[in-house]
Amino acid sequence: MNVLIIGASGLVGGNCQAYFKQFSHYNVLGTHSTFATPDTVYFNLCDLNDSQNAVPDEFRPDVIVHCGALTFVDYCENHVEESHSKTVASTANALALAARHRSILVYLSTDYVFDGQHGPYTEADPVNPICVYGAHKLEAEQLVLNSSLPHLILRITNVYGDEIRGKNFISRLLNQIKAGEQISITLPSDQYATPINALDVAKALKQLLEDDKRGIYHLGSTDYLNRYQLASRVVRKAAYTNATLTQITTSEMAQPALRPLNGGLLSHKFLSEFPEFCFSNIDDYLNTQTHV
Repeated sequence: MNVLIIGASGLVGGNCQAYFKQFSHYNVLGTHSTFATPDTVYFNLCDLNDSQNAVPDEFRPDVIVHCGALTFVDYCENHVEESHSKTVASTANALALAARHRSILVYLSTDYVFDGQHGPYTEADPVNPICVYGAHKLEAEQLVLNSSLPHLILRITNVYGDEIRGKNFISRLLNQIKAGEQISITLPSDQYATPINALDVAKALKQLLEDDKRGIYHLGSTDYLNRYQLASRVVRKAAYTNATLTQITTSEMAQPALRPLNGGLLSHKFLSEFPEFCFSNIDDYLNTQTHV
C-alpha cells in the first residue's frame, strides 16, 4: 500500500511516517513545506502547480494523510486569509489529489471544532467553533465529508511526543529541564483537554486503515487535565526545582483567539471497535525520557 503523508516533518506526520515505515506492506513517502528533513520531499499543497513539488505522479498513493495546517491559533485569528489558504484551500487540493489517484483521504482535525461548553466530546456532539482556527478546521472537515471520496477524519488535541524540532509543549519543557534552564511560565487553569501521544495517533490510524474504516473518529488518551496541570506533571516527574508555574484564567490571559475551555475528545467509538487497543498516557511517555 502506497501512503503519502503530507506534512511529515511535523509532529503527527513524522510519527506516522516513522511508524508505517516499520511494516513491509507499506510504501511511505513523506513531504514537507517550510521545514525540510532528510526523510521528506518538498511539496506545496497550497499550490499543486508549484514547479518544485517533488511528489512523483508514478507514486500513485492508495492513502493520502493530510497532516499539514496552520496551527498557531492566535496567529490564525489575525491572519484569516492565510489560515484559510493553509487549512481549507490546502484540503481542497488534497481532495483533488486524492480524486486524481483514487486515494483514501485521511484528514487530521481538532477539538477546536467544538465550543468547549460541554466537553470532552463524542463524534455525535454538535460542532460550534469559536475562533478562526476552529472554523477553518470545520470548513475543511465539511469539504471532506461532502466529497464523494473514501475518507477518515481523525480529531485529536494537545498532541505531544518525539519530534525532530521538539516544538510541542511537553518536548519544550523537557528540553528546558535537560538544559537546566530557569522555567517561569504562566498557564491557564481552565483550559481542559485530552493530550495524546503522536505515536498513538499513528498506531490508531494503521488499525483504522487495515480494517477499512471510514468516517469521523475521536482519538484521546485517558488523561484529562488543564495546561497548568500538564506542566506540573512534567516538572514533578522530573523532580525539577528550577521551575515556577503560575496559574491564571483564560480570560485574564486575554489571548486574541477564544479557546474551548472544557474541550477534549472521547475515544469511545474507536475503542468499541478496537477494544484491545491501549492508549498510552503522559506518565508512560515521561518514563521513556532518560533525563526525567
